[in-house]
Amino acid sequence: MNIDRRMITAMVTPMLLSGEVDLGACAELARILVQQGSEGLVVTGTTGESPTLSNEEKQSIWKSVKSAVGPEVAIIAGATNYSTKESIAGAEAALSAGADAILLTVPYYNKPTQAGLYEHFKAIASAVPLPCILYNVPSRTSLNMTAETTIQLSEVSNIVGIKEASGNLDQIARIINKTEDNFKVWSGNDADTLSVVALGGYGVISVASHFVSKQIKEMIDFLLKSDLKSANHINGQLITLYDALFQESNPIPTKWALNHLGFQAGKPRMPLMDPSQNTKKILVSELNKFDIKFYKKN
Repeated sequence: MNIDRRMITAMVTPMLLSGEVDLGACAELARILVQQGSEGLVVTGTTGESPTLSNEEKQSIWKSVKSAVGPEVAIIAGATNYSTKESIAGAEAALSAGADAILLTVPYYNKPTQAGLYEHFKAIASAVPLPCILYNVPSRTSLNMTAETTIQLSEVSNIVGIKEASGNLDQIARIINKTEDNFKVWSGNDADTLSVVALGGYGVISVASHFVSKQIKEMIDFLLKSDLKSANHINGQLITLYDALFQESNPIPTKWALNHLGFQAGKPRMPLMDPSQNTKKILVSELNKFDIKFYKKN
């Protein structure tokens, strides 16, 4: 599948009160997100609480979500970790489960060199025929993948883009300017989407799109038409919601917000917990600014 999706949602993983994965709710949430405008879904990524999910749970989630949304919606599987061997096995499992692409997250904790990153990602991409999207998120991994490493990896045939969450616009601009046009750069931070797309980036892999996908898509459309004023106006309406959703570690605020709006997403798995009362108050204030009806039960 060609992963030409500008507005992709990094989806939470709904769970039952028992703490087990709620596969039915995973499928339901995926369908809602697509109905509201998401063109692709990152499943079992950071927002999906991947560090606490077993391999068996991940495979079940991939299968459930792909079955729910059908062949036209790209399912991008968060299947990798800090072990090259385990990441290859995860990518192969995602392929078997019907995923359309693999998210290749910069390894955390063991902090490889840039040469190690290159070899790690090249080995995973070589093991599966699926498109692969790099994910650079130094705030999570304590390691930045440089523009030079990303540019080098863009030459691997099935590494088709990057979710860039470094917040370093100079680095992101260098990647955009030094890679081929078919290598796509998605903003990995909602608050950076306006800047990244204005620089020539392709789109966003978003958390806020659980709630305001229509507005985000409109903002991107204005940017593609070179209407920066209109895009900036929408961004100005969204920026405090972005802040609220990252008031505490993602996906703590997003899961609580979904529950608040009527969708039973469950609690985060330990060691994550429900948000503080102050964060809840901020979230309610921000969510009330938008007409969000699509999670309410009839």
